[in-house]
Amino acid sequence: MSFCRTFRNFPSVAVLAGFLLYANGAVAQEPDDGPQSFESFESRLSTLTARMQELEDQNLALQDELTELRNSNAGRASLVSDEPQDAESQDQPQSYDDALKLSRETNQRLDQLVAELEAEATKDAEAAQKKKAEDAKREKKWYDKYTIRGYAQFRLNQVFDNESPARPQHVGDSSVGDDQSFLIRRARLILSGDVSEHVSLYFQPDFASNVPGSSDSNQFAQIRDLYADVFLDDQKELRFRVGQSKIPYGWENLQSSSNRLPLDRNDGLNTAARNERDLGIFLYWTPKEVQDILKYVMDDGLKGSGNYGMFGVGVYNGQGGSFREQNDNMHAIARFTYPFWLNDCQLMEVSMQGYTGQYTVLSSPISPLGVGPAVRPQGTLETNGQEGILDERLAWTLIYYPQPLGFQAEWNIGRGPALNDAQTRVTDSSITGGYAMMMYRQKLDKGELWPFARWNYYNGGYKTERNAPMSQIQEWDIGTEWQFSKSLELVAMYSITDRTNTTAQSAANTLSYEQFEGSMLRFQVQVNY
Repeated sequence: MSFCRTFRNFPSVAVLAGFLLYANGAVAQEPDDGPQSFESFESRLSTLTARMQELEDQNLALQDELTELRNSNAGRASLVSDEPQDAESQDQPQSYDDALKLSRETNQRLDQLVAELEAEATKDAEAAQKKKAEDAKREKKWYDKYTIRGYAQFRLNQVFDNESPARPQHVGDSSVGDDQSFLIRRARLILSGDVSEHVSLYFQPDFASNVPGSSDSNQFAQIRDLYADVFLDDQKELRFRVGQSKIPYGWENLQSSSNRLPLDRNDGLNTAARNERDLGIFLYWTPKEVQDILKYVMDDGLKGSGNYGMFGVGVYNGQGGSFREQNDNMHAIARFTYPFWLNDCQLMEVSMQGYTGQYTVLSSPISPLGVGPAVRPQGTLETNGQEGILDERLAWTLIYYPQPLGFQAEWNIGRGPALNDAQTRVTDSSITGGYAMMMYRQKLDKGELWPFARWNYYNGGYKTERNAPMSQIQEWDIGTEWQFSKSLELVAMYSITDRTNTTAQSAANTLSYEQFEGSMLRFQVQVNY
């Protein structure tokens, strides 16, 4: 019996198939504590299906017999229409009627079986959905709601070819300098989870922080992130983020340091916010299809930046994470990003972001241009500049995800606090800077290899440093990351740099903010746990 013929003779079978698929899917989704229900339904379904097949075969046989009877009667009628019918011919209509009656009864029984199966499938599906809803409502234990993870980074740096007047220095790494060797760069522990159906919590302290003003101590514990996401819908497309978190400015700033290839972030965009974080409230909107793409990027190991919304807007203090706010003005920020498939195997992402506010610069005494006693520049917190200085930027992002060849570039422009040429006052000045990087993902039998090369440029005030010194940075980095496993990574990077040393020299007749020109060989071991 063909498929088409079956559905022509028994149209209700199509309805039955739909219910069977629905019931089977519903039962298959039940929790593991209900195998008896699943086996009972499967047993009943198997029995009814066998009986239904048996009746179908009977019905087909009867249909064939009826066809033969009709043909036989028609032929006989044409041949002997004028002859008297004998007893056998008189009995034939009786056999025909009995067969027709039996066929009708078979069809009725089949309809009854279909109805029984439909009712059975509906009943089991409703029971499965009810149990699923009850399990979802069942209160979880606190330890079932949260996950604990983290990572640690250990570094070793060596400076070469330093013939410039300035001492080696790197804002992002205190171990770059004279008399330095090993350093615990980061020691993070992350606690995260769902407090309820519409509220989640994220808490990340760092146990390797350096406290400003401490010249001989490090490895202090400091809060990096502490925020709650409040979701406004069941699809989790719209949410408020309240607390201390990364501000949505710069794709590389949002990318976790555990995913970034170069050892430090680019100066051009990283100068926008100290520690990339601040205390505030943000509204993020991420449509479901964008959520799926961002999740794919992270799950596939493409070193994404995470879900900070397709569109985000918010307000925050402006002074920087873990630092006390110094004025009554809040910064306002907005960001739009759009990840998309360029073709079946290549992802891209483009972004635009900007912020505005007033930033209060902290100061240290310096000798202006290296002449005379050390004094604090005007326009800073300690010289009645508490109201702050204009701080606004606009940035663009282009990401070509490494599948396997990747490209990444960001650039920003704006105005911000900067020490003037005479080194006597901090005023607002133009800034520009960014980076471009290429990378390649090579999967190995064991682990992955990620070679990369980056150009890093910045020209403007370094507002997060004391006195917001005017800085000029041009740097080339080339290196590779070897992921031995998900828990162990090694990065080796060689840098050729020409950057302003942003350390304030407080001795009289001593020039501050000279250029450090040289090269560095740097290593980092990262352990993920």
